[in-house]
Amino acid sequence: MKYGIDIGHNCPPDTGASNIGKEDDMTKAVGTRVISKLKSLNHQVVDCTPSRASSVSNSLQQRCNTANTNRVDRFVSIHFNAFNGKAKGAEVFAVSNTGKDMAKPILDNIVELGYFNRGIKDGSHLYVLRNTAMPAILVECCFCDNQEDMDRYDAEAVANAIVKGLTGQTASPTIPLSQNPIVDLQKALNRLKIRSPKGTPLKEDGSNEADTTAALKTFQAIVGVTPTGTADAKTWQIITQILAMPVLRENHATGSVVKYLQRRIGTTPDGIYGPGTAAAVARFQRQQGITADGIIGPQSWSKLLAD
Repeated sequence: MKYGIDIGHNCPPDTGASNIGKEDDMTKAVGTRVISKLKSLNHQVVDCTPSRASSVSNSLQQRCNTANTNRVDRFVSIHFNAFNGKAKGAEVFAVSNTGKDMAKPILDNIVELGYFNRGIKDGSHLYVLRNTAMPAILVECCFCDNQEDMDRYDAEAVANAIVKGLTGQTASPTIPLSQNPIVDLQKALNRLKIRSPKGTPLKEDGSNEADTTAALKTFQAIVGVTPTGTADAKTWQIITQILAMPVLRENHATGSVVKYLQRRIGTTPDGIYGPGTAAAVARFQRQQGITADGIIGPQSWSKLLAD
């Protein structure tokens, strides 16, 4: 499948809303992850976002031209909403029946993260849906001027929801790659909420390797790996498994990922997802104001790994 991904706005004078969150930054964070994840699943991807434009109209026209010229099979435009500070939730715009069919699993997966379901809506008024030659949708992930949505927002989780909705597959987590492997490790440990010996997040600049080594040893001890302070293949495998946010439920999960979860929710870290862990998960979910079903899914992972 060849996908055309349009990272909304990000092309002055075509810029997005700015409130509690900045739409340009959020569409870029989600969109670049979607592109990376689709490629990791062996799909062709065309980035339809223009680098410069003479006007907003020209920006929109370029996005459609790129999709049409490259004959992509599906077009997805990624946006964030803003209105009055009170409106909240996710919605997807489509025109054709095929577009609406494409929109439903994406919306369902985003709603699973805890967002209010605003439904699939008619997008015939939207330029990029009227002027693309293939099934096309525009995803309004949530509201950047609503505090509840912004507290819930996690770019990785939203990108995973979009990709799973498009493909039915779960992609590997996006760990930003730099020229410095220590920076990559610092980014991953920060996302996992593993702190320095001082209790602070790690600086993501490749400096202070002593703090990073100490934090890595802490993580390795948590997940049951010999705490060497070296990011070997086994350690990265476990980091990747956790950041993939797998569904965990009673009597169906064991191992290092469960140990990490148990330490995060304050129960005995034996690596077995038994009744005690399920009860602890339900308590955590009630504290977070989400469905207390004792199952760790996208909504609970979003809370555990939220920025």
